[in-house]
Amino acid sequence: MPTLRARIASWFVRRQLARMNAKGLDLGSLLPDSALMPLRREGLDPVPDLAAVAPVSKLELPLKIDVWLVTGRDEVRSVLSSVDDYSSDFNHLARTIGMAETENPGGLGFSDPPVHTRLRKVLTPEFTMRRLARLTPRIDEIVAECLDRMEAAPGPVDLVEEFALPIPSLVICELLGVPYSEREAFQEVATARFDLLGGASASLGAISDSLVFLREQVKKQRDHPTDGLLGMIIRDHGDRVDDEELAGLADGVLTGGFETTASMLALGAIALMEDPEARRTVIEDDAAPVVEELLRYLTVVQVAFPRFAMRDVSVGGVTIKEGDGVICSLLAADRAGGADGFDPHRVPSPHYAFGHGIHRCIGAELARMELRSAYPALFHRFPSIRLAVPAAELDYRDASIVYGVEKLPVHVR
Repeated sequence: MPTLRARIASWFVRRQLARMNAKGLDLGSLLPDSALMPLRREGLDPVPDLAAVAPVSKLELPLKIDVWLVTGRDEVRSVLSSVDDYSSDFNHLARTIGMAETENPGGLGFSDPPVHTRLRKVLTPEFTMRRLARLTPRIDEIVAECLDRMEAAPGPVDLVEEFALPIPSLVICELLGVPYSEREAFQEVATARFDLLGGASASLGAISDSLVFLREQVKKQRDHPTDGLLGMIIRDHGDRVDDEELAGLADGVLTGGFETTASMLALGAIALMEDPEARRTVIEDDAAPVVEELLRYLTVVQVAFPRFAMRDVSVGGVTIKEGDGVICSLLAADRAGGADGFDPHRVPSPHYAFGHGIHRCIGAELARMELRSAYPALFHRFPSIRLAVPAAELDYRDASIVYGVEKLPVHVR
């Protein structure tokens, strides 16, 4: 019988091909290599061209507006810190790619103040360390259950399917209050939303699919609220947060917490398997500093949500005109200033793995909790874990906003 991962992959490929065939073209193939360069890597590292571009440079895109790529550390901070100079409202993006504004997915990432301020105030209490602490025992249980299944496997196991995907999926089910009986459907709507080569409209179509599922979950929780995040918001705020807003918030939690954490778990495992000293530190000492270094080094969310200039703005000596689009390379900013390699002894410093400013990932602490639980448990249980294929044969994603590896076959003994 096909595995869950195989069924999800087959479903997604069929849907993507149907969308592209219906339009008669592959939108990704229309983009020049220079436009895809910020999303490409060589293994765990950015392509050399990313470090070679100017801190602010124009991307060649087949759009009616100019789009700027920002890679300099200070310049990225300037853009992400500004509340008044740029807008993240989804309607700007929809108009740029010719999509109906009524398909706005909502949530925090695609909204501006005061809407963003109100919605973030709703979510923030649910992501305090005090509230999240209730998930710690369950996270440890989920990690242990994954390791038990891996240990029982007769041969090599796929660390993506057996470890990296189920951990954040089940944690988000726990967080939102989604019944476990529906977790397969949850995983289907959670996968492959960030592959640019599928075309912008296909990626946004995947967002629509997830919203349908999450709207159904919201309706169920209205009638029978659970102890999860959705139920807590419904009890605390009632109709002051309507179903569409609540589905958008849940979609934001899904977007920010599933694929990103899964990618971190897999890529971080690769980095640790290649570095015995870092692996010992994770097992025997405090894993937190190593986790911070992995977050910075890998920066799996390669670019921030697009911004659109609300007025003429000067960034790094370059004038960005009102209405222009701005893409910030979080990866380039985190690899700048001589911090290109992985150093488990590096003193933790601020990084952009979770973004910056008002759109910084609200679930950052939850992600850290999962990583700090998963890495030590994995390498303590399987101290001899190693790749089951040559490193050069690993299939990394190409031109994906959230970078990752498709499969990660390992020997655990």
